[in-house]
Parts: sequence; structure tokens; C-alpha cells
Amino acid sequence: MTRIAVIGGGRIGEALIAGLLESGRAAKDLVVVETMSARAEFLAERFGIRVTDSVAEAANGTDLVVVAVKPHDVDGVMSELGKIEIDNDRDQVLMTLAAGVPTSRFEAKLPAGFPVVRVMSNTPMLVGQGMSAIAPGRYAKKDQLELATEVLESVGKVVTVAESQMDAVTAVSGSGPAYFFLVVEAMVEASVGLGLSRDVATQLVVQTMLGSAALLDESEQEAAELRAAVTSPAGTTAAAVRELERAGVRSAFIEALHAARRRSVEQGSPEA
Repeated sequence: MTRIAVIGGGRIGEALIAGLLESGRAAKDLVVVETMSARAEFLAERFGIRVTDSVAEAANGTDLVVVAVKPHDVDGVMSELGKIEIDNDRDQVLMTLAAGVPTSRFEAKLPAGFPVVRVMSNTPMLVGQGMSAIAPGRYAKKDQLELATEVLESVGKVVTVAESQMDAVTAVSGSGPAYFFLVVEAMVEASVGLGLSRDVATQLVVQTMLGSAALLDESEQEAAELRAAVTSPAGTTAAAVRELERAGVRSAFIEALHAARRRSVEQGSPEA
């Protein structure tokens, strides 16, 4: 059974832990690093796993070290990981979920040749519906990339991309849930303005989004084709879409994703 250390017990770390335990990927050989005592106690009680505040202690002797911390906490974690003892009997690899931080920053602090896999996931991991993109660093091998993929599949779907595309992935799916929630928020508010109760409006909007996503996922048609199928000439949908286009919604999304990508690049620099 794979021995895994998760450094960071925040929401993403917790989602990964829950997915791993539910899938049976790491039942006993799982340790979590969490420095906040209340959070550490919560994780230990909820999942029945070992929790420590020592990065080096958790990482030694593991097959997979998962870094699930905020970008500004990476350097502190890496200073500790630089002290880990290489286990020649294990094909160790580090998997980082820190947004915007390139594999080169990890490789520079780790023992020479230590393999790193970079990941960008999103918060739907919390319900097992995450979208993760992975990119291998200079020293990561095929079987190590496969291990990372198997672990992430416990909380959703996975695609492999070149690391040069990771900032774009961050802009699309990493930040994507926030765009979705903003659209839902706006539609609920508009529905209330049309006279619906907030509870009914929320049910209508959320189920419409769920159903539309499922239809798109299962259909052989693209989004533009499905939208056209709903848009009858001179009908209600055509009137609504015309207003959205007039308001520049399409161009606003384009600008938003470009802004998110730029910020991802900025976060990846040591000075960020």
C-alpha cells in the first residue's frame, strides 16, 4: 500500500484525504502535517489518521509527499523538505498543489534529482467532482505520474498537460468554480427580482446548472450547438442571450481568464 504524507490540512488537503480514505488508496499509511492545533485535532478525530506538525517527520519513508499549502507558505515547507532522508528502497515523488509555483522551485530545494509533479485542482474535490491537471517536472518518471493520477482520481477527473500550460489551467479550472458561483449568484438575485422566493430561485438555478453540465458532459454536441438548440428564433432565450452579448459577457470572461493567468504567473515567482 502506498505511503502518503499530506502537508497542509486545509480544505484541499482535507478533500484529498477524504477521497484517499474512501477509495482505500491509503487506509493506514497516511500522515498529515497541520500546524494549527484545533485543525489538527479535527482531522485526527474525523479521519482517524496520524497528524503531526513536523514536515520532515511526515515525509521520511513515504512514497508520495503531497504539498497542499498556499503559495506564500511554500518556501517554509521546502526548507523543511530539504532535510528529508532519501529512501533508496522507495520510488519517492513530491506532488505539489500550490497554485502558480513551478516545479523548478521545488527541485532547487530538494535533494538532487528528486522527482516533482505539479498539480492544479479545484474545490469540487470536496464532493469528489474535482478537475485536476498534472504536469511532470524534469525528473518525474512515467510510473510516478501514474501514481499521482491514481491518487487524484479518488477526488475527480485528471488530465495531463505540459507545465507551460499550468497557469492557463489555473485560470480556467482552478479559479473556474468562482466564475460559476458568480453566475449562479447573479441568476438567483435576478430571479428574486422577478418575484420568486430565494429558496425556489436557488433550486431552479442550481438544478438547471447541474442538468446543463450533465447534458453537455454526456452529449456529443459542443456547448455552442446545445445553446443554439435551446435558442428559438425571436424567442425568450434569444432575447436573453442578446442582452448578455450586448453587455459584453463573452469578452468579460476572456479578459477575466487572462487576468487570472497573469496572476498565476506572478504567484509563481519567489517575490510574490
